[in-house]
Amino acid sequence: MLNPSKLLFFLTLLLGTLITISSNSWFGAWMGLEINLLSFIPLMTNSKNILSTEASLKYFLIQALASAILLFAIILMHLLNNSYILLFNHFTLSTLISSSLLLKTGAAPFHFWFPGTMEGLNWFNCLILMTWQKIAPLMLLSYMLTMNFFMTLVIISSIVIGSLGGLNQTSLRKLMAYSSINHLGWMISAMMNGENLWMLYFLIYSFLSTSIILLFNILQTFHVNQNFLTMTTNSMLKSSLFLLLLSLGGLPPFLGFLPKWLIIQSLVNSNQLFIVTTMVIMTLITLFFYLRLTFSSFLLSYTEIKWNQNLVLNNFSYTLLLSLNMISILGLLMCSMIFSIF
Repeated sequence: MLNPSKLLFFLTLLLGTLITISSNSWFGAWMGLEINLLSFIPLMTNSKNILSTEASLKYFLIQALASAILLFAIILMHLLNNSYILLFNHFTLSTLISSSLLLKTGAAPFHFWFPGTMEGLNWFNCLILMTWQKIAPLMLLSYMLTMNFFMTLVIISSIVIGSLGGLNQTSLRKLMAYSSINHLGWMISAMMNGENLWMLYFLIYSFLSTSIILLFNILQTFHVNQNFLTMTTNSMLKSSLFLLLLSLGGLPPFLGFLPKWLIIQSLVNSNQLFIVTTMVIMTLITLFFYLRLTFSSFLLSYTEIKWNQNLVLNNFSYTLLLSLNMISILGLLMCSMIFSIF
């Protein structure tokens, strides 16, 4: 539960992001990022878990480095342009600012801290790190994104590393971290075609991640082999996880396919065929490791152990899971129907 100090830090965490995205100067944006960072550190730490202390220290050092690089680039830009407003006329400066923001989000090739940090956190903090903490850096990145060799390299490396990195993982938190890196590649590629597309992708990704992490949190599942024990007692939970993971992977009948479909269409229209081909092939690999999570416990290895306690869900949790699952399954159908009506 959130005690008063944790609640205060949680509110300042939200405030930091809001300051960043509503700021009209780079110094204001940097200040918002710092408030956000210093609010998240106390939320991460847990005296009972030594891994969380390591994760919070790692997170602080990386984010402080990224903030220092960002501040250096902002001051340099101010000295060159003699102006506080958002101006970009220097390739090196824009690359420096982009790199610091990508380091903050955990996009490849600046992803090295992300899976290790995720491993030391509880599911609630993992969710914040995967969703809310990405809003401010991505928003700043979208202001200044120009499609050049550097950004193409970032998109392709994020998608390749996010796909291949999750293949040999047994930890669910690391698996979700590599999944997040893969989705970041899609979001950055969506930015090339305007604000709306990446925001839609981010919203649907956040919704699906929240649904899956809620399920993992209810079951207190942290490793792949725990699915064999927890998933046998309740077929509803098993089916929910299976379908939500398929949706997150972007399989066509589900809601997760909608933003991927739109991005593929817009990239093909702008003749970015190499990036599209790489993205589609690598997403099939992510779909494979999502499938591997539940496939064996779902179909092949069905074991019931007498001493395994049955998980009893209250009505609220059960209804919530069912609702989230139905939105995930019927979301694409509903969107298509609304589009055809209007």
